[in-house]
Amino acid sequence: MAETPAVRRTRELLRTGVDASSPMRGVLDVRVTDSTAREASPASASSVAGRLMTFSPLAAVYERAWRPLFRLWMGAGGPSVEEQRAYAVRDLGLVSPDVSVVLDVACGPGNFSRSLAEAMLTGAHGRPLVIGLDASEPMIARASADTDDDEHVAYLLGDAREIPFEDDAVDAVCCYAALYLVPEPYRVLDEMIRVLRPGGRIALMTTVRRGPQPVGAVTAAAASTVGLEMFRRDDITDVLRERGVEHVEQRIHGAAQFVTGRLSRSDQDVPVSAP
Repeated sequence: MAETPAVRRTRELLRTGVDASSPMRGVLDVRVTDSTAREASPASASSVAGRLMTFSPLAAVYERAWRPLFRLWMGAGGPSVEEQRAYAVRDLGLVSPDVSVVLDVACGPGNFSRSLAEAMLTGAHGRPLVIGLDASEPMIARASADTDDDEHVAYLLGDAREIPFEDDAVDAVCCYAALYLVPEPYRVLDEMIRVLRPGGRIALMTTVRRGPQPVGAVTAAAASTVGLEMFRRDDITDVLRERGVEHVEQRIHGAAQFVTGRLSRSDQDVPVSAP
């Protein structure tokens, strides 16, 4: 299959030695091929939530059905999906011409990725590129089918715990409504920061444990039975600061948190570990 311009640009960011095929329009498949690694991948996670993300019918209704459920966690007054996108555009600095390459981790069917690209095209950008990464083949297949922009949007089918880019490869990185689902979320954060250039921005939306300690602990335990991580209030912000992210800001709506920051321009090489 002929590669789109966006896929060709994405291929240039891959680490030396990464093997990638293009099985669908606008997609690079960078998954490892040995059976042991496949069994450990997020796409084949054993949790209820992990299996659900590989369910083909969900990919078709994700934006209309699944994603709005997360808004219920935010309580009254929580931001709509459109408002969440506006948060990301602002927090990632997408109106700035300094931001050309954006990585959308756990992109699902690509709705968010396409919105980010549209926002960048309205600004003073020469050649914006948004790359969506997801481990679920049904989600990436849906993203491919729904994306018409071959110039500015591409997708990677792969594991966020091993992002296949060189260090400092992207200008901004985000993960919205997914970090609580992925295995080893702190390893994913480490990878997101590794591929972010110094001075680049990161934006996250994920869960946060609320309520008195006994209530919060019970909620977290219940969530874990289906494979959802309920982060404590300072888990994410502390890890980002330890990893060299500055100007960290956190906004909380119900059981959801929005966290943003900018990677220090000084050299950092501090591994992320779970709190």
